[in-house]
Formats: sequence, C-alpha cells, structure tokens
Amino acid sequence: MTATDAIVTLLNQQQQHLDVLLSLLRQELAALANRDIDSLNQLISEKTAVLQQLHQADNALAQAPELDSYKQQDWFKQQVALLDQLLEQCKQQNDINQQTLEQSQLTLARFKTELLASRGKAGLTYTSKGKPTVDNKGKGIKA
Repeated sequence: MTATDAIVTLLNQQQQHLDVLLSLLRQELAALANRDIDSLNQLISEKTAVLQQLHQADNALAQAPELDSYKQQDWFKQQVALLDQLLEQCKQQNDINQQTLEQSQLTLARFKTELLASRGKAGLTYTSKGKPTVDNKGKGIKA
C-alpha cells in the first residue's frame, strides 16, 4: 500500500465515521421525541465509540509523514471540504438535539410545577434555588 492509498483510506474512514455519527444523531432526535430512554442510552454508547474511532483516524492522519505535500493537492482539498460539510451537518444536528432536549426539560419542569400546584396551593413553596416544592409537613404537626 502506498502512502497515497493510506491517506485515502484514512480519509474514507473519517467520512464513514461521520456518516454513521450523523445517522446516530438523527436517531437520537427521534428517541428524544419519543422519550425512549433505552434507545438514548444505546445511542450514547454508539456515539462514543464512533467518536473514538474518528479521533483515532484523525490522529493516524495527522501522523502521516507526507501529509504536508498532500494538503496542497486538489483531491485532498476536495475530500477535506466534504468532511468539513459532514462535520458541520453533525454539529447542526447536535444543536437541534440539544434544543429539543432543553425544550423537553422545560416542559417537564412546567408540568411538575402544575402538578405540585394542584396538590395543594397552601403547601406550595419554593426552595432556596427557586424550584417549586410542596410542604410535606402534614396537618398534624404543630410548631
């Protein structure tokens, strides 16, 4: 295998890893929408493994002795541009997933507040951090 073949193989591996990562991120969005915790846990493990593989391929590419000369060639620049586009898509999908998760957490917090308020308006208080809570002292306690 020539040095060029090794570089091309590493670039192709990076592209495959980014494709898999993008697919996993899209699956993660569906799991977030469905609140499927088991799938989310599995996807997190798979994403971690893919990110490690991507990191290893990146390190191997960075250690290639002829890398500086390949950086000047058009085929290399085109492949790197494609990888950059895939990476940008992964970042955008990750941002979408983050926003979805944050909105879900806000919805749950609002739902929790409504539940606490419906349990008893007289016992609804707030913690030192501003979170709503219900006073659980009960009716029989005298101070």
